Amino acid sequence: MRIQAFATLTGLGVHTLRYYEKLGLLVPARNASGHRDYSRSDLDWAAFIKRLKATDMPLEEIQRYALLRAQGETTAGARHELLAHHAQRLEARLAEQADHLVRLKEKMAYYDETLLKNSA
Repeated sequence: MRIQAFATLTGLGVHTLRYYEKLGLLVPARNASGHRDYSRSDLDWAAFIKRLKATDMPLEEIQRYALLRAQGETTAGARHELLAHHAQRLEARLAEQADHLVRLKEKMAYYDETLLKNSA
């Protein structure tokens, strides 16, 4: 599929797709006339890239993962390790956010009490 259709399906902009190609994250095939020809596999890979970005994995790490992926199954261990480190960082961030939420709710409960006292 052409770049515009791929952009629509992935929710990524055409400029982003070209940038990802420049970084080596996406490497679409080219048709006989030289136009990008994205595949179903490219769709799945773009969705995974979006997921990594959504979890704040830096582009440099995504590039490293993409390079390892391109080298085939012999790099499965290294890819697993990279994702495991990212998962640990994500879990730590989630725990920190959960603590922030608890503190916000405590403050809201304080204000609820204050408002209740003031309205009585």
